[in-house]
Order: sequence, then C-alpha cells, then structure tokens
Amino acid sequence: MAQYFSVHPTHPQPRLIRLASEILRDGGVMAYPTDSSYALGCHLGDANAAQRMRRIRGVDDKHFLTLVCRDLADAGRFVRLSNWQFRIVRHGVPGPFTFLLPASREVPRRLLNRKRNTIGLRVPDHPVVAALLAELREPILSTTLILPGEEAPLNDPELIRERLEASVDLIIDAGPCLAVPTTVVDLFGEAATIVRQGSGDLARLGLA
Repeated sequence: MAQYFSVHPTHPQPRLIRLASEILRDGGVMAYPTDSSYALGCHLGDANAAQRMRRIRGVDDKHFLTLVCRDLADAGRFVRLSNWQFRIVRHGVPGPFTFLLPASREVPRRLLNRKRNTIGLRVPDHPVVAALLAELREPILSTTLILPGEEAPLNDPELIRERLEASVDLIIDAGPCLAVPTTVVDLFGEAATIVRQGSGDLARLGLA
C-alpha cells in the first residue's frame, strides 16, 4: 500500500520531502510530479527498484531510464559535455527536455545504452523535484509515468493512486501537471537530433 503525500506545489513541506527521500533510500519507487508530467522515480543505485519501474511501465531492459539532476553542475558528474553540447544543454535546463549524452564513469553500466555508452539527462523546473534532489544530494533515476498500452502519461494524482497504489511505495500529490512528455534531444553524434517533440520548445535551444 503506497504512502500518499499531499505537498504544496511551490513550497513543499520539508518534513514530507525528508520522508520521501528516506523511502527512496530504502529501495522505494515513487510517482512524483515534474514540469512535464508525472514520473516514476527511484534511488540511482538500486537495481531492484529500477526493474520495478520497468515492470510498471511494461518495458524491458532496452528501455533506457533517465537521470534527473538538480542543476547543470550536478549533471556534470554524470555526463561528458563538449562545447557545442554544453551550449545547447545550458539553454534547456531547468526545463522540459531530456538530453541523450555520453555518460561518465559515475553512471552504473547497467543503465547505459551499451552500443553508445549514453544516458538520458533531465533537470526539471519544478519546486518539488528541486527539494527532493536537494535532500537526496544525488540524482533520481526516472521514467515518464506512461502505463502499458497507453500513449499519454498519467496526470491526475488521485487516478495514479487508484491505479498504482499496490505497485509503488509513494505517491507525491502536488496537483496536476501537463500531460505532455519532455522533448528528447540526442546529442551523441556530431549534431543534435530530435528524437521526440514534447513540451519543450526547440526554439529555446536554438534548434527550431
């Protein structure tokens, strides 16, 4: 039975943020709000929790998860950025973008695209996520909360509770989010490639 925390969307209660962080450190999986949609999240180093998220999504190990980081400085520990990549990423963080980038040795190998050694990187613009990351002092391993057979992410916390109460350990209710996934930009090659157009405006990155 999942715990259900109702948090203020712009000034989340510190006590609830601390409890949420403890749940993640203990191996829990949470449903939480971002600036694009609700997502699933777990502790970066917990392989079992990551597999639980994949089971909820109905995807296998070929579906890559994303590192949600506090800011660009924090992200710099986990990805390698050339000058041209940095110029694009810095315009998109924080914001509703996921960037596919070469991973550093800080990223567990089980999370990498084995053919390219890349990882998805995300810095959401959401106070609840920022508070969680500040408390955890490390990234959240995450994936958009899209259930098997569905195309759009879940947006209503009460509906998430109804459908996932037995599958996750925590639901953080900060009200509804946009029901639109992030824009995904592949920065692995010599130029940016748009993998998915979502809620992030490409003009902000200079890629429109």
